[in-house]
Amino acid sequence: MDKEKPAFSDATRAQLSIVATLEKRCLVWLAHRMPRWVNSDHLTILGSLGMLFTGASYWLARWNRYALLLAIFWLGVNWFGDSLDGTLARVRNQQRPRYGFYVDHVVDTFGAFFLLTGLALSGYMHWKVAMGLLIAFYGISIEVYLAAYTVGVFHLSHWKLGPTELRILLAVGNVVLLSHPMATVFGRRYPLFDVGGVVGIIGIVVMMIAGVIRNTRTLYRAEPLP
Repeated sequence: MDKEKPAFSDATRAQLSIVATLEKRCLVWLAHRMPRWVNSDHLTILGSLGMLFTGASYWLARWNRYALLLAIFWLGVNWFGDSLDGTLARVRNQQRPRYGFYVDHVVDTFGAFFLLTGLALSGYMHWKVAMGLLIAFYGISIEVYLAAYTVGVFHLSHWKLGPTELRILLAVGNVVLLSHPMATVFGRRYPLFDVGGVVGIIGIVVMMIAGVIRNTRTLYRAEPLP
């Protein structure tokens, strides 16, 4: 006889970002109007391609700065696919928690690589800053995934900022970059995206440390020594 598969306990999703309520309503509205032949896998693939072409657009911006506007379009495509795939599954009651969690976050891992490699090749961000952001993103992702398994809470946002807010900030940055590629900090001029990247690295590291402290305390209290 086949061994019985162990029960899977899905983590509680914690989404407390600025636009979360409005975004959820929008996604549910879209999900109810998607053609029946479109499924969550199609949207996941679309979101992944959106991030791939976002990175490619940044690379193209090295020679034509108006490719920064093309990057905004592909960020929108990424949002559509990446945000709607799970909502569509829930609306249609076609959820596959383990498969969905695994595939979605493997795709996010590659998406971050595509995006930040494109920025590193764009000439608008130093490759060391881009790689620092990539490492910081992977670090906080590991912390979030470990917390989802051990604490049972999957944090989709930190300090009111989630993936959608970060896409919006990046899109606004692209527009500003067209006319103001440099920023002045303490009397010295630096590339705008280098300044934003360094701020992002610091912010992510602080959020990761805060999460580590919070979750370690929670687990320590949940499993006291005898």
